[in-house]
Amino acid sequence: MIISIASDHAGFEQKQLLAAYLEEKGYEVHDLGPDSDDRVDYPDFAAKVAHEVAGGVATYGVLVCGTGIGMAVAANKINGIRAVNAINTQFAELCREHNDANIVTLSGRFVDVEENKRILDVFLSTDFGGGRHAGRVEKIMALETPSA
Repeated sequence: MIISIASDHAGFEQKQLLAAYLEEKGYEVHDLGPDSDDRVDYPDFAAKVAHEVAGGVATYGVLVCGTGIGMAVAANKINGIRAVNAINTQFAELCREHNDANIVTLSGRFVDVEENKRILDVFLSTDFGGGRHAGRVEKIMALETPSA
């Protein structure tokens, strides 16, 4: 499984640690930057990961910024993306089970790295529930198509 990961300057330190953690667990990790904690604009890095996930290059994406919120907003602008900001393991489980989320966004400032590791473990091990949730996800994805 390929996981694409990126951050902004606020999430850089955790991105580095989380990328190494995922590699240790056996995932192939595409680190799409940045390469330092110099100030950058998070939409640029959210787009890189979102395009890899939407294009089928990566199975899932991981984005880290100060809160995770801006990354989720930016990534969700790319068709085919369902990015969710997870601040605990319950959010991670439900966003996969109910929403078939394909990108998880994490807070590098308000959630410690050990909790973010647990969030990733749950996110990557939880299957989409399908059933009644499938129709809802279809409706979400249909919102990407402009009405006639």
